[in-house]
Amino acid sequence: MFETATLRVLSLRLALIACCAGPLTLSASTARQLEFFESRIRPVLVQECYECHRSEGKRKGGLALDHREALRRGGDSGPAIVPGNPDGSLLLKAIRHENEDLQMPKSGAKLGDAAIADFAEWIRSGAADPRDHPPTEEEIARDSDWPAVRERRKLWWSFQPIQAHEPPPAAAGASRHPVDRFINARLQEQGLPAAPPASREVLIRRLSYQLRGLPPTPEEIATFVADTDPAAYEKLVDRYLASPQFGERWARHWMDWLRYAESHGSEGDPMIPYAWRYRDYLIRALNADVPYDQLVKEHLAGDLLPAPRLNGELGLNESAIGPAHLRMVFHGFAPTDALDELVRFTDDQINVVSKAFLGLTVSCARCHDHKF
Repeated sequence: MFETATLRVLSLRLALIACCAGPLTLSASTARQLEFFESRIRPVLVQECYECHRSEGKRKGGLALDHREALRRGGDSGPAIVPGNPDGSLLLKAIRHENEDLQMPKSGAKLGDAAIADFAEWIRSGAADPRDHPPTEEEIARDSDWPAVRERRKLWWSFQPIQAHEPPPAAAGASRHPVDRFINARLQEQGLPAAPPASREVLIRRLSYQLRGLPPTPEEIATFVADTDPAAYEKLVDRYLASPQFGERWARHWMDWLRYAESHGSEGDPMIPYAWRYRDYLIRALNADVPYDQLVKEHLAGDLLPAPRLNGELGLNESAIGPAHLRMVFHGFAPTDALDELVRFTDDQINVVSKAFLGLTVSCARCHDHKF
């Protein structure tokens, strides 16, 4: 694995601390605490707090957060942290937004739950902090430049690899389904009782809306309520999955992400010929259980696949219809600059594809050096 700039800085800082502390004085637990501060706490302080709370600059509320002594001394409201006592630390209360008059960051979005949990853990473990003096301008620039920001953002939950987690033990008399075990464990943590089992009338109504987007008919309800087969629910699921309405309901969600439209909008709102072919292609694909990865390939290069999906009944090359969503771009009725209009089309296509399939606004890179 390549060594990032952040890791190199972290290693250097820990090495300097070890040298200054003398041989054998930096315990393993202290090293872990300092590494936790450098990787989880310092970047947040630099990128979210220094703008308003610096020794040499703004010091709102008399508080500076850029070195250890200032942080523990606090500001006009008293010490910012109480090592070992997260709930008694004003800094944690501020980033939790527990009080309307005491919120940090003041003008920005509230920190994510993971970052807040990191601060609580840091304070609980003693608030290890190697910052003996306020940072220089060079140190702040190094900790707040794009490589440092990127390393922090790479820790976002959405970028972490999928991991297998063992479900909590099933409570006595509770469902043993893995999902229910996770839900019941969290309910117990919050001191909340589990909801009672749903009636059969409620079950079929929920299932019908979820899978078909339609309410069950009175006849369907009566048949399901009277069915004593232990596998009646599973059979109902299979029946709704096999219904044509399943593809119609879930194709709507897919089309929302790919911004399906039958006209271009703007002046004149010109129609998009045969847009419905893409809509019907999606419905058929979902009803045929076409795998997700296959659908993504078709959306990006369905007209280039060496072995496309063919529909003999309708005489269609299904795969070749996938890229049709690229035609559904917003544009004016009478553009004055054809090249600018083409660039805008392409930008819109990249924006939609990257948001839908990557969860990233890659089109930001048109004007910036990053895609966040």
